[in-house]
Amino acid sequence: MTVHTPLRKIKLLNPEYPNKSTGLINGQCSGLLNWNDIAYPQMYDLYQTLLSNFWKAQEINMQDDIKQWDSLSSTEKDVFLRINTQLASLDSLQTPTMSQVMDYVTDSSFKAIFAVIAQQEAVHNESYSYVLSSLVPTGEQNIRFNEAKNDPIVQKRNQLILDAYEQFRQNPTPINLFKLCVNSINLEGIYFYAGFAFFYHLARQQKMLKTSTMISYIQRDEMQHAYFIAQVIRILLTENPELHTAEHIDYVYKTIQQAVKLEIEWAHYILKDIKGIDLKEFEGYVEYLANKRLRQLGLNNLFEERENPMPWIQVFSDEMINETKSDFFEQKSRTYSKVTHSNGFDEL
Repeated sequence: MTVHTPLRKIKLLNPEYPNKSTGLINGQCSGLLNWNDIAYPQMYDLYQTLLSNFWKAQEINMQDDIKQWDSLSSTEKDVFLRINTQLASLDSLQTPTMSQVMDYVTDSSFKAIFAVIAQQEAVHNESYSYVLSSLVPTGEQNIRFNEAKNDPIVQKRNQLILDAYEQFRQNPTPINLFKLCVNSINLEGIYFYAGFAFFYHLARQQKMLKTSTMISYIQRDEMQHAYFIAQVIRILLTENPELHTAEHIDYVYKTIQQAVKLEIEWAHYILKDIKGIDLKEFEGYVEYLANKRLRQLGLNNLFEERENPMPWIQVFSDEMINETKSDFFEQKSRTYSKVTHSNGFDEL
C-alpha cells in the first residue's frame, strides 16, 4: 500500500472486524459505533463539543438589522452583499466534501464527526441565505451569487481549495486525502477572516449586530472544524509513516503560505474602501492565524510571532477549543508528535 494507492469505499457492515477501528484509513472496523470503545477516546469529547454548539439561523431575529440596513452607506451595502455570497460559496463546498471523506475513513467515530461537520456547514450556508433574504429581494440575491461565481479574484482564491478537493474526488488516495485536509484547514482556519473582520467592524460601530452574532456562531464552529482536521492530519501521518515525509511537511508550509497570500489579496480587494480597517494590520492578523494553524499541527511558526494585532475581532481562544492545553501551542518541533491509541491527544 502506497500513498498513491486508491482508497476503497468502506462497506457499511463488516461483522468479522472489531468495533474499535484499527486505523483511520485502510484499517479494520465493523462499522458499528460504540462510543465507549473507540481508538481515540478524546474524539467523543470533540463530538459532544460540536453538538453543544448546535444552532439554527432562525433563532436570530433580524429585525434590528433590517431597520439599520438603509442607514448603511452604498459602499457598506455593496461589500456586505459581496462578502456574504462569497462566504456562502465557500461553505457550499464543505458539506459534499466532508460527506465524501466519510466513505473512505475506516474509523466510525471519525465518520460521525465528519457527518456533524457536514451538517454544520449546511447550516452556515443557510445562515448566509437567511441574512440575504432579510435584507434584499431574490433577484438581487441571485445577481450577487453569480458575481461570487464569476469574479476573477474570487475564482483565483477558491482554486487552491477546489483543486485539492477535486483531486480527492477524482482519485481518493491517502496523499490526496492529506492534501484535502490541509486545504480544509486553509478554508476554515485562514479563509473567511477578511469577511468576518468586516462584519465585526460594523458591529463595533453598533451596526448589524444580529449579523455579527451569527458570524460569531459560524466562527466558533469553523475553529472547531479546523482543530479537528488538524488532528486528522496528525493521525494520518502517525499511522501512515509513508505520508510523514519532508516533502509532505513542506507541502503544508507552502500551501498555508499560499492561502495567506490569497486571503491578504482578497482583503485588499474587498475591504479597500472600508474606513477603519487597517489592511496592513489585517495582513499581520492573517499571518497570526496561520501560525496558530501550524502550531495545531505541531509545526513551527511560518511568520514572525506576534500577539493578535486586531483584538477587536471576536476570536475564540484556543483554550476553548476542545479544552486544548495552552502549552500545546508552544511546541517548536518541525515534526509531528506521535499519536498512539493509548495517549489519544492529551500529549499533543
